[in-house]
Amino acid sequence: MPAIGEKAPDFALARDGAGELGLKDFRGRKLVLYFYPKDDTPGCTQEAIEFNGLLAAFEQAGAAVVGVSPDAPKSHDKFKRKHGLTLPLVSDEARSMLEAYGVWVEKSMYGRKYMGVARTTFLIDGEGLVRRVWEKVKVPGHARAVLEAAQAL
Repeated sequence: MPAIGEKAPDFALARDGAGELGLKDFRGRKLVLYFYPKDDTPGCTQEAIEFNGLLAAFEQAGAAVVGVSPDAPKSHDKFKRKHGLTLPLVSDEARSMLEAYGVWVEKSMYGRKYMGVARTTFLIDGEGLVRRVWEKVKVPGHARAVLEAAQAL
């Protein structure tokens, strides 16, 4: 996982709709990257809705918000339509970005171990440096806390 003050790992991945998004697309402005496990699950849906609801405030703070999961772009499209989301969602089916950011980890549920996404958020400045990291995110109020950090940066 990149530490505060380090360069954010580069990426260029397929996004919802069509096309690609990469770190270079946000040069000169702040970027919030929030990593979530799966489209259309309760916690992930709440998190996406909360970030989406604050997009105008993030824009005013000079920050873009991008969600990242291992789901396919078509899954992202369906998820966005179902919940009226407008924020961009990036697809990391190969898990290269998830691994580079240190969020593809071993998890455990009911004694069964498996690999999955650790809900984590990074705030990256306009120079591509990691300025803040939220690990083991609890969804309620998280988007607001990230907004406050983006406004303060």
